[in-house]
Amino acid sequence: MELSGANVVVTGGAGGIGRALCEAFAREGARRIAVVDVDRARADEVAKAVGGRAFAVDVGSREAVDGLVREVEGEAGPIDLFVSNAGLLTVGGPEVPVAEWQRLWDVNVMAHVHAANAVLPSMLARGRGYLLNTCSAAGLLTQIGSAPYAVTKHAAVAFCEWLAITYGDQGIRVSALCPQAVRTNMAIAFGDGDGGVAGIDGMIEPEALAEVVVEGLRAESFLILPHPVVRKYYERKGQDLERWLAGMRRLNAQFAGRPG
Repeated sequence: MELSGANVVVTGGAGGIGRALCEAFAREGARRIAVVDVDRARADEVAKAVGGRAFAVDVGSREAVDGLVREVEGEAGPIDLFVSNAGLLTVGGPEVPVAEWQRLWDVNVMAHVHAANAVLPSMLARGRGYLLNTCSAAGLLTQIGSAPYAVTKHAAVAFCEWLAITYGDQGIRVSALCPQAVRTNMAIAFGDGDGGVAGIDGMIEPEALAEVVVEGLRAESFLILPHPVVRKYYERKGQDLERWLAGMRRLNAQFAGRPG
C-alpha cells in the first residue's frame, strides 16, 4: 500500500504510537488523517500538526465507531486505511476485577471488531482496503505481569488472522502490529520507567516504530515487527512449546515483584 493520497483513520492518535503514525502518514502524503482519541484536546493538537481532523470517540462502542466512519466517509470519501491502535493495559491475573477485564476486552479486542464491521462493507464493495491493528508482541508471546493484556492481545492477533483469511482474496489487506516496548506513557508506567520485561530487548521510540510500519504497509506484511527478535521468539514457541514455557517461567521469576 502506498500512503500518498490515502484517507486514513488512526485511533489512539493523540499520543505515543498513534501520534507517531499520524506524523509518518502525513510525511508520506496521506490526503486526510482522522485523529481519533478520547482526549479531544490532545487529538486536536495532533490533527493541527498533520493537517487532519480530530474526533473524540470511545472505540469500545460500536455505535460510536459506526458514527465515526459515517462522518469520515461523508466528509472525505472512502477510508483507505483504518488503524485500530487504541489500547489499555492493567496489571494482575484472574483476581483483576471483572469490570477491568471487560474494559480491556472492549478496547483491546472489540474496538478492532467494531472498526472492521464499520469499514468492511465499503472496502469490499470497492475491492480494496487496509486494516492495521496494533496487537503487541504480547499477542504472539505473552505479557508477564498482566493476564488481561496477554489474553486480549492474543485475541486481537486471532481476529487479524481471521480477517486476512476470510477477506484476503477480496482485496482486503490486514496487518498486525506487534512491538515490544515502545517509549510511550503506558510502557513507561508499566515497566517502572524501562518497559519492564517487554523492554528486555530495548525500548524503541515511537518514531522508529512508525518508520517500520510504513515499510510494512508498503510490503503489505501481515506481521509488522518493529523488534525483529520477536519473530525468533515466536518461531521458538512454535517449534518447542514446552521449552518455551520453561524459559518464560524463568523470565517470570526474574521479574517477580516488579510492575512489569
